[in-house]
Amino acid sequence: MAKPLIAGNWKMHGTVAQARSLTRQLVENEQSFAGVQMAIFPPTLHLGLVAAELSGSSIALGAQNMSEHRSGAFTGEISADMLKEVGCSYTLVGHSERRTLFGEVDRTVADKFEAAQKTGLVPILCVGETLRQRQQGLTLAVVAEQINVVKEKVGIESLCRGVIAYEPVWAIGTGEVASPEQAQLVHRAIRELLGSSGIGTSLLYGGSVKASNAAELFAQRDIDGGLVGGASLEADEFLKIAQLMT
Repeated sequence: MAKPLIAGNWKMHGTVAQARSLTRQLVENEQSFAGVQMAIFPPTLHLGLVAAELSGSSIALGAQNMSEHRSGAFTGEISADMLKEVGCSYTLVGHSERRTLFGEVDRTVADKFEAAQKTGLVPILCVGETLRQRQQGLTLAVVAEQINVVKEKVGIESLCRGVIAYEPVWAIGTGEVASPEQAQLVHRAIRELLGSSGIGTSLLYGGSVKASNAAELFAQRDIDGGLVGGASLEADEFLKIAQLMT
């Protein structure tokens, strides 16, 4: 069985004061989601202060992005070693915004996945289709291709030691959300693609997840948690989502 996981992606939001306050509220209420792994992904500049606030708690720290390179002349980049040193346990790789806004391709995502694992971070591989691809009936083919490029790079066993988050691009920050049945269909296809090696791999759904729709999504057999965006910026809302997994 995959362990329930709720990941909060803060994206480019939050002052120092807001990051500290939000983290403290989550830590103070961690007993309310016992049995669920929570991980939060603040902006890179806030990783140090959030790590300090999380000290002694069960909540894990993650990065929103990282370089595929270990070190070198890559101005503005952050390596997996640096993230590990500051206290990160997870990192997102291949988030749809990295793919669409910053031109990351499947091969780069695979390189990042491999680099994260070599340093001891757990990569959360984000996959998903655009609205046009869904309308063309290409959802499963697109998702399979995004996963297979990583599988070819690291092998099935390493792939399955990571986490996979299905996030339909058309549902990111739009208020739209895949129906529970649509989401389950894709998650089941991912589980089948992973085979017996992926029985314990956590599969998350991401895409305008809120407390109002999370229960139906989490009730699906192959959905093990959520990659939450805007709703993770409000402690009460994020806690309600986590509690729905208990």
